[in-house]
Amino acid sequence: MIVERRVELRFGHDSREAETHTNLSAVRQDGRCLWVAGDETATIERLTATTDDAGRVTAYGDELTVRLADLVELPAGPEEEADIEGLSRTDGWLWAIGSHSLKRKKIKAGQSDAKSRKRLATIVREENRFILARLPIVTGADGLPEVVREDGERTAAVLGGRGDSITDLLADDPHLAAFLPIPSKDNGIDVEGVAAHGDRLYIGLRGPVLRGWAVLIEIHPVTDPDDPHRLTLKPVDGKALYRSHFLDLGGLGIRDLCPDGDDLLILTGPSMDLDGPVRVVRWRGAAKVDSPDVVPGEELLEIGDLPYGEGDDHAEGIAVLDETEGVGTRLLVVYDSPSPGRLTDEGGVLADVVSFDK
Repeated sequence: MIVERRVELRFGHDSREAETHTNLSAVRQDGRCLWVAGDETATIERLTATTDDAGRVTAYGDELTVRLADLVELPAGPEEEADIEGLSRTDGWLWAIGSHSLKRKKIKAGQSDAKSRKRLATIVREENRFILARLPIVTGADGLPEVVREDGERTAAVLGGRGDSITDLLADDPHLAAFLPIPSKDNGIDVEGVAAHGDRLYIGLRGPVLRGWAVLIEIHPVTDPDDPHRLTLKPVDGKALYRSHFLDLGGLGIRDLCPDGDDLLILTGPSMDLDGPVRVVRWRGAAKVDSPDVVPGEELLEIGDLPYGEGDDHAEGIAVLDETEGVGTRLLVVYDSPSPGRLTDEGGVLADVVSFDK
């Protein structure tokens, strides 16, 4: 994969104060716009493209902030972060998913050994992390996409917060149940990607990685017939409410998912707190698989590696970038913990545009 150029993502004052621009975790293109999210808030941001005469995107800006609490019920209220780790756009809907993870407190510099040991023994559960939201998209008066709470019979809806989250679904899973009490960075459950294709929703797990095999969960969410602002799951095969797929990603976990036709593009990276390697893999025909699958490495196409730094420049989100005027299709990559060289004087952050083989 070749990094052809960088484009600036420009954020407003509030997002810079919340450090959204340095904690990007998800991205999806929507016409002239990008939907992006950081993992330290309970918001989604819409950015609009600026293009050159050839139709190439040169920057995204003019930020519009969407508060999830204005659209769906958040179990811990509007102020607690939702740790949004995946976004997907399909059939007039925007999907957003939290990490569904526990976190272990970090050791702070300068603390005593006793306090450090106490922090390492403390595990925190934040309820807003355990949600999946489906938001209607309409075309606004300016011709740009916007999310709304209701559009006729289409309603914003949420799964989670009432004993019905993805992790509740996995409580008896023979492969994953044992990892539910484990914090994400300790190889516990950690959602870091979502992709929608028709009525299917694919959920990628950064962890756990099982004997080198990464895990992908498939569900078919629908509107709850008893409450239009809630989601429920319909069986994927007449009985089971989900499928699990295991992929040989060379010991790496899933850091993001992006649909490309019937294929899934998979951003891979370490499940633990490590810098790399980071690469993009294609699972051909994923959307046509109708049973739980075990996918060996030789059935996956390795597209290429992405750059990463030492303690920074962690690739967290990928989106197929369809540019106009014959420029063609590229991949847009956003980074968490960006290096100083990615930060602009205007308070923006640089994303990579890379070419990739179809």
